[in-house]
Amino acid sequence: MKKTLILLSSTLVLFSVVAVNSTRMHHEEEQIKKVLVDGYVNGAFNALNPEAMKETFHEDFAIFSPRGNDIAKYPIDRWAEGVEKRKASAEFNPEDNKWDHKFKSIDVTGKSAAVKIELHHKGEHVYTDYLSLLKFDDGWRVVAKVYHEHEN
Repeated sequence: MKKTLILLSSTLVLFSVVAVNSTRMHHEEEQIKKVLVDGYVNGAFNALNPEAMKETFHEDFAIFSPRGNDIAKYPIDRWAEGVEKRKASAEFNPEDNKWDHKFKSIDVTGKSAAVKIELHHKGEHVYTDYLSLLKFDDGWRVVAKVYHEHEN
């Protein structure tokens, strides 16, 4: 009887720990989604809001891409400037600038996270992005991006 009670108690504690961890991870994933929708999907694509981008991306953030056997690095300041110029352009049409997104995976371990997100424009799958995030004292920030541009 005593062994059964100990076993039941241990099982309850284990399930409680798993439930708390699961809830905490879900909360972190929801925070990450909000940060990315506000400052990435809307900041860099839909609303073209460089201020939202600067809140979402760490100042040392860069997009990394291959250039031959070298790595090209595109820092956040240059990207935000490009977004600002695009929005100010006479050719910019907000109605034609609607992007949809799909979170394909979010992997959180402590204060580190990796996100795979797809970006679609006019029904076409344009980009698959891999974003690295770190959780700072003031919240989650994107620190790096690599991506694939799909041929349509």
